[in-house]
Amino acid sequence: MKECEQAKGQSVLDHGISVKNWTFDLINHLRNGDELKNEWILPDWVYENRDLILENLPSDKTLKYYTILHDCGKPYYLEIDELGKRHFPNHSEVSYRTFKNLFVNEVSARLIKDDMEIHLLKSEDVDKFCQNPYALTLLIVGLSEIHTNSEMFGGKDSDSFKIKLKRITQRGKKIIQKIKQNNENKRLY
Repeated sequence: MKECEQAKGQSVLDHGISVKNWTFDLINHLRNGDELKNEWILPDWVYENRDLILENLPSDKTLKYYTILHDCGKPYYLEIDELGKRHFPNHSEVSYRTFKNLFVNEVSARLIKDDMEIHLLKSEDVDKFCQNPYALTLLIVGLSEIHTNSEMFGGKDSDSFKIKLKRITQRGKKIIQKIKQNNENKRLY
């Protein structure tokens, strides 16, 4: 992971550590009121649903494994196209298998396997996504990953970052509404 570049000047390991740092920056802010260390653009649903988000996170140890090692399979599936652009096809599945061969943490393994779902999620698939017991974890880490990758997208003022942020903001709102609805339905039965 140290030897494989995720992006120009950043290894896959550096990327994982950065995702962990951003994720825990947000979690510690929500959990303890710690001042944010990073420059965030947070959707309203983050603060409005603070307790719901925090209640649905796995242990810190599991989150650390997941965030740092979520791309651990990328060095095995690196492809470079004719323009020199790096691609990692099916890296979530390869990362999942790689992690399972090295560690015993089923929740981290599942999160690694499902890591790309939040980034590829279509509006019509939100109901199915919300059946995943770790949907809110994937959402928060996805939000953190968009922020940690913002420079790669051209900065927080870039169209690319703004599009990704708008998408996760909209999906996050729908995900939280659906999870709240599911929780209410469970209470009624």
